[in-house]
This record gives sequence, structure tokens and C-alpha cells, in this order.
Amino acid sequence: MSIKDLFQTADWKKEKHVPVIESPESTAKGVLTQVKVSVGKQIPHPNTTEHHIEWIEVYFLAQGAKFPICLGRGEFSSHGAWAQGPNTSGIYTEPQLSLQFKTDKPGTVSAVGYCNIHGLWENSKELKVTE
Repeated sequence: MSIKDLFQTADWKKEKHVPVIESPESTAKGVLTQVKVSVGKQIPHPNTTEHHIEWIEVYFLAQGAKFPICLGRGEFSSHGAWAQGPNTSGIYTEPQLSLQFKTDKPGTVSAVGYCNIHGLWENSKELKVTE
């Protein structure tokens, strides 16, 4: 088995584990581009001690490049656990990550999220670049 076989995909409107990438369809060369990634946009993901999203990573693969660049990572460590037990703190981190980046080349923004029960989920979105 290869690690690529561990990544799951689906339509984020029907599956709560798929990272949702919100970004423009195109950007101008060298201009800051806002990217927001979340899990559970259409169908809320449980955010409990027992079932939660642990992290999201965002990558950019420039057209013609062999390897992607990691743009950022968000770790979500508050899932209701406390000294008194699971789901007792009332503090829950929502799995959302927002970042900005510049590029002179078009490419693909990809996001990977990890659910502690259901594993790795990925999604991608093309980004065009204008002069």
C-alpha cells in the first residue's frame, strides 16, 4: 500500500470530512491571495473529544513544478477534554485555517485534513494567475 491510497475524497456538500477550499478562481501575479480552508462547512463535523479534526495542511503546486510547497498548517487541540473528563471543558476549536500567499504562476491549491477516526481527506482547487 502507498500513502496516496490513504487519502479519501468526496463532494464536500455531501461528506463532512472533506476540506472546503475558499479562494478566488484567479489572482494577479504577485498579489496576496486569501485562502480559507475549513472542515464541516455544509455538514458540521463533530468536534468532540472522541471525534474531531486534528489538523489541516494547505499546499500549492505551481504549474510545471514537481513538488508542492506547504503554505501552512493548523492544529486544533481543544476538543472539550478537561481534567474532569471528555467533553467537560466547554472549549472547542473549530477546524478552520486562513492564510495568504503570493504566486507568479498558476497552479493547484490542495488541502488535507485529518480526522482522528476517519483518517486523511483531501480536496484541490485550481488557481489561475493574470498579469
